Amino acid sequence: MRLQLGRQLLDRQIVDSDGLLVGKVDDVEFGVDADGIPYVAFLLTGQVALAQRIGGWIGRLMVAVADRLTDDPPMRPHRIPFTQVARIDSAVRLRTRADELPWPPAEAWLRRHLIDRIPGAHRASG
Repeated sequence: MRLQLGRQLLDRQIVDSDGLLVGKVDDVEFGVDADGIPYVAFLLTGQVALAQRIGGWIGRLMVAVADRLTDDPPMRPHRIPFTQVARIDSAVRLRTRADELPWPPAEAWLRRHLIDRIPGAHRASG
């Protein structure tokens, strides 16, 4: 599959197989095959991926804030294997459900240190 990364991938919403929003493509990580040909290996999403793409003092500030929201700094971007992409149209549609993906580090920290402490946080709504 040939892509124009800037037009067809970056800044697209990432949607799981159930139609739930997972995040936004903030950057990509390349791999290199045995013939030396680069390919998109991972979609990167989250505050750190966006901060690294922005760069400068704003990017450094965003990374510093993200590092405060983890038990094991430095925080890294959330990586979604490109093999999980089913198709790309108005959004990047995954072939898997969001709950089958690893939690982004900042969300895991917030859940552990804030959300889980809210009374009734573990009860199903409805």
